[in-house]
Amino acid sequence: MHNNISHHLSIIIMSKYELRDKTALLSGVTYEQSLLATTALTPPLLTRIGGSDGFHTLATLFYDRVFDDKENPWFLGIFASSTKSEAVDNQNRFLVQTFGGEALYKEKKGKYTRLVGRHANYKITTDAAERWVVHMNCAIDEHEELKQDEEAKEYLKMYFRFTAFYIVVASVYMKNDQLSGGVQIDSGRVW
Repeated sequence: MHNNISHHLSIIIMSKYELRDKTALLSGVTYEQSLLATTALTPPLLTRIGGSDGFHTLATLFYDRVFDDKENPWFLGIFASSTKSEAVDNQNRFLVQTFGGEALYKEKKGKYTRLVGRHANYKITTDAAERWVVHMNCAIDEHEELKQDEEAKEYLKMYFRFTAFYIVVASVYMKNDQLSGGVQIDSGRVW
């Protein structure tokens, strides 16, 4: 029995690295490169972007582009369960917390961010991840605080590219009990 447990645990541990490797192949960004936005910048990204207001601006620029994307209605359909203001608020909270600010996301959503689980109910394909990255890269390039900060822009773009494709890759391995809010989209849209 001990060998079965050890074998099972090694598969779980390997899966984490396998997910990262598959994401790197698909996105062209390694896990280590994706961490640079949170570990390698001095001053940190939270300061460079203008604090929580700067992340709110980034989320607004991004979702303005998403909700105006009339050429790709299939992409906008992914966001149909949310208003633009809800989407901006959720992303802002997540980014502030992820990049070293207050635990705003935790205040609203609970202890764990569970990014893959939060997106598991949506059909996020590689095409959707690519479209998401296009809009985010444009939002980064449009952000006043980042326009002259090539290092921060490069690291942030790597972070977002890896993360978008990680959601695609990891969703293959999701189990129903790992979904955030169960197997249905939360009716109250507070996800």
